[in-house]
Amino acid sequence: MEAMLQTFIENIKDLVQSSNIFLSIFLGLAIVVLESIIPMLPLALFIAINMIAFGNFLGFIISWIGTIIGCSLSFYIFRKIRPILLKKLKNDSKLKNFMMKIGNIDFSKLVIILSIPFTPAFSINISAGLSNMSYKKYLFALIISKIFLIYFWGFVGTTLMESITDIDVLIKLGFLILIAFLLSKIVIKKFNIK
Repeated sequence: MEAMLQTFIENIKDLVQSSNIFLSIFLGLAIVVLESIIPMLPLALFIAINMIAFGNFLGFIISWIGTIIGCSLSFYIFRKIRPILLKKLKNDSKLKNFMMKIGNIDFSKLVIILSIPFTPAFSINISAGLSNMSYKKYLFALIISKIFLIYFWGFVGTTLMESITDIDVLIKLGFLILIAFLLSKIVIKKFNIK
């Protein structure tokens, strides 16, 4: 398995070096966008591939932009089908209550939830798209939180079990989430997000 992965990474590097840089960047973006729409794909692997193929800085930027685009597309798709789903589920009071809670979630809490590497982002994309949350609030939360998520997977890059058992990883994760929280408080004031 490790040899297959190494071969795959070498092929990606060769593709980046031998082909049009714009095509390579598009492919790097596309795999991350696809992961945001199809949740069973491994985001950590795609971020690692981008960072290996493009270098730490460009790989980080490509992964960050790709995940924002992918999450926004998912949000938009569910926002468009929202009237149909709400019409079919109009008698489900639990769902309506849940949607109201999601739509009214505090901006800083949303940033923290999206910053946690093991949060199922796809379900948050769906919930936000189906709720009455403004796209502005959702987009700013994505922009802030995905910086820390991409950093975690790109540079810390551990599994869930390693993270739970390694105190250094837990401290780094806590520090990243604290920075995301503080940044969210600044953005709330600067851009009047509610």
